[in-house]
Amino acid sequence: MLDTIDIFMRRLAALLAILGGLALVAVMLSTVASVSGRALIPIGLSPIRGDFELVELGTGFAVFAFLPWVQINRQHASVEILTMHLGSRANRIIDLVADILMAMVAILLAWKHWEGTLDKFAYGETTFIIQYPIWWAYASGLVGAIGFVLISIWCIFLSLRALSTGRDQAHGEIVH
Repeated sequence: MLDTIDIFMRRLAALLAILGGLALVAVMLSTVASVSGRALIPIGLSPIRGDFELVELGTGFAVFAFLPWVQINRQHASVEILTMHLGSRANRIIDLVADILMAMVAILLAWKHWEGTLDKFAYGETTFIIQYPIWWAYASGLVGAIGFVLISIWCIFLSLRALSTGRDQAHGEIVH
């Protein structure tokens, strides 16, 4: 059962990361097209209307979409100058505490993001140039934020399992 959940969580994190990557590719292509359009105004081309707004939308989604992938692969920045001299059990305890703290941060981010989405939806605020509802951008980021919460909670279970079994978890290239 736990292996099935682990596969699901890893696939969810991978899917969100892929969608975030596609969003960044779309942002990059739209930026290239917009800059090229500015450079080619003399021949009748023009920049993409609202390109800055589209970049904000895509980048905001991508940031939240990458968080679950980083968390499940334990690729957050860490300082190991002290922990590399500690035993495996101490490192497992540190991992558990870090996962609990990360889950608390993820829950806080998702909660406040949810409130922001509802607020933007209630007021019907739109972007200045292309007039798309701002709540769309918030809702797209909320998808990644909810994924981050789910993955962060799952990582607590993984850390608890590692602590109880004595088996180390992979941390990117490093095994604790």
